[in-house]
Amino acid sequence: MKIATWNVNSIRVRLQTVLDWMANAQPHVLCLQEIKVTDDLFPVASFEDLGYHVAVSGQKTYNGVAIVSKYELTEVLVGFPDYDAEDQKRLIAAKIGSLRLVNVYIPNGAAPDSPKFAYKLEFISQLHRYLDQLHRPEEHLILTGDFNVAPEPRDVYDPEAMEGEIGFHPAERAALEELKRWGFEDVFRRHHQESGLYSWWDYRAGAFRRDMGLRIDHIWASLPLAALSVDGGMDKKQRSLPKPSDHIPVWATFDAERIAQSA
Repeated sequence: MKIATWNVNSIRVRLQTVLDWMANAQPHVLCLQEIKVTDDLFPVASFEDLGYHVAVSGQKTYNGVAIVSKYELTEVLVGFPDYDAEDQKRLIAAKIGSLRLVNVYIPNGAAPDSPKFAYKLEFISQLHRYLDQLHRPEEHLILTGDFNVAPEPRDVYDPEAMEGEIGFHPAERAALEELKRWGFEDVFRRHHQESGLYSWWDYRAGAFRRDMGLRIDHIWASLPLAALSVDGGMDKKQRSLPKPSDHIPVWATFDAERIAQSA
């Protein structure tokens, strides 16, 4: 079972790019962030034509998340049950067979002295509460999406220069680490330990050409599920295409037979 996440930075702008990647990569599940479109304008038929089920929580111009899955999506939930997150569409969850999956777009935070940064930390705190309310660490659970945080120095092109900046601020790294201690493993890091592997590059200052990137897109699995992971990776080629998203797809594969056996 191949599960992928991708901040596409507008599904309407990059629909064909996404469909082409899916035709080649063949993910069983793809979680999208920053779709930037309301539910009624999301191109559901384009994914259904490829044999996928679709669940969407969209928003005009900003934010928006979606799940497309070869398997039926059940028990779909949108947003936090008791926190409106400023009416920003940043979370969608579903059950996929015996798996439960939560797809999130954590706020960027703008700047450390901005109210948006406080909102980012509050969002991560609310996500922790959400997990406490609805899930258990022993479940087969995936938490994935654009976390907008690079957890470690090896996830940043220049940790010394980035220290204290958005995406690598100690407060947000500490908040993310506390969330991870709920009971997750970073599946990518289970299989790849080296530095210099990034999932996002700014559009400005030739950042991609100079490989000035951050690893801020993640697939985390609960510990029982992480033990059934087979591999993980990222598709850097997508960032070099014409009119790319500033993010690339991140994926992880799991042993579906063993998942079914342990369900």
